[in-house]
Amino acid sequence: MSSPETLLPTVTFDGGPLRIEDVAAIAERRAEARLSTDPAFQARIRAGADFVARLLAEDGVIYGVTTGYGDSCTVVIPPHLVTELPHHLYTYHGCGAGAYLTAEQTRAVLAARLNSLAQGMSGVSLELLQGLEQLLRHDVLPLIPSEGSVGASGDLTPLSYVAAVLCGEREVMWRGERLAAADALKAIGLTPHRLRPKEGLAIMNGTAVMTGLACLAWTRADYLNRMATRLTAMNVVAGAGNAHHFDETLFAAKPHPGQQKIAARLRADLAVDAPSRNSHRLQDRYSLRCAPHVIGVLEDALPFLRQLIENELNSANDNPLIDAENERVLHGGHFYGGHIALAMDTLKNAVANVADLLDRQLALLVDTRYNHGLPSNLSGASGERAAINHGLKALQISVSAWTAEALKQTMPASVFSRSTECHNQDKVSMGTIAARDCLRVLELSEQVVAAMLIAARQGLALRAGQQPEPLALGSDAAAMFDELSTRIPLIEEDRALDRELLALVQALRERQWRLHDD
Repeated sequence: MSSPETLLPTVTFDGGPLRIEDVAAIAERRAEARLSTDPAFQARIRAGADFVARLLAEDGVIYGVTTGYGDSCTVVIPPHLVTELPHHLYTYHGCGAGAYLTAEQTRAVLAARLNSLAQGMSGVSLELLQGLEQLLRHDVLPLIPSEGSVGASGDLTPLSYVAAVLCGEREVMWRGERLAAADALKAIGLTPHRLRPKEGLAIMNGTAVMTGLACLAWTRADYLNRMATRLTAMNVVAGAGNAHHFDETLFAAKPHPGQQKIAARLRADLAVDAPSRNSHRLQDRYSLRCAPHVIGVLEDALPFLRQLIENELNSANDNPLIDAENERVLHGGHFYGGHIALAMDTLKNAVANVADLLDRQLALLVDTRYNHGLPSNLSGASGERAAINHGLKALQISVSAWTAEALKQTMPASVFSRSTECHNQDKVSMGTIAARDCLRVLELSEQVVAAMLIAARQGLALRAGQQPEPLALGSDAAAMFDELSTRIPLIEEDRALDRELLALVQALRERQWRLHDD
């Protein structure tokens, strides 16, 4: 089997810890997944599969192997039907709905599942892991419906589409084309896998969907956090605000490290030695003055959420686990996604609050009652044409709409547990729904940020035209303003902004600007 030619760095799956950034790099095709060829690693994987096979030969009882699934765990499977059971598991779970996961999201899911199985506690064959690796390396992406998981007993329904594709069933995206999985596997030289008795459960009974999505959400939130800080500095200058609100001694008196870090970034982005531009107010309104207190919550949450997400990413999270070394079958509930549910509910709340902060900043900038001398709606029109031009009036309405929808999505999913599957799954995590909600909040918040890039470029240009001295921006922020000025023409005559907005959203997701701590 030939592998695709690549010069990308590799992420090795060997049972060792991965970071969020590793999953994001694979998802964004900035790195290639490689399964370890280390003999000790491969021997450990084979030992688990061999132990399961030996138990079966000795008439051992293993949940989901010699019994039915879930509430059917008391049903004994006749020995001659044991090999058919995994096929039935992914078949009857083929009931997903909703939009398919994106290509990036699907790669993240495959990476998360591969890493969990690489822990060597799932009793699966090395060939199964190699199959997942080949899907990633050849970018053969199962079409996975996004809806249908309650987050315990893991992401059963969406992961059934991964299991089915490995077996040559259902559909994939490959090279931009939707086609039958069997055809795609044949094209890359991969033989459809025949699942061993424990393998269907091992693929599906885990948290890979919510965890993969969480890795992408964390990455996007981290960048949005730093961009919101840069935009706040620009809005302080555009709105003739006060840099002294971010004084180092002031913030030393309230020792939240994230809040202090945001204030430090703002000081770096502002020419703090310049005299105050605001002769109208001693204290700016909260959306400027308290920006570190809002953005700092997200900054402080990110390290904690990283810990939760990476612990889940580096866990064996199916059931039962196979301890081949001590010859034990361990029945438990590691498929429960409570930590990811908390992480995603927390992250979407903190991100939406940042979007709301920026929305309030824009409301100040476009209003002549609060923007200290800038034109209404930041219109760049002059003379008699000012009467028919409206600047950012509609953009501010759209930002308000996007912000309101983001805030509406912050209801925690994790508190909406349902009792399912004949009351066997009577307490579930809702982690996958929380992750999907978080990604939607990020999508809306990125649209807010894109609009704020337009507003900051417009507001700073208009402010610069009113004063002889340079804008009170630090060097990095000033360089970004110059770059925005080449990217976004000044709005003097009304024009549609949708294409520019979409391009800016894409640039945000590609992290095209170097920001603090890059």
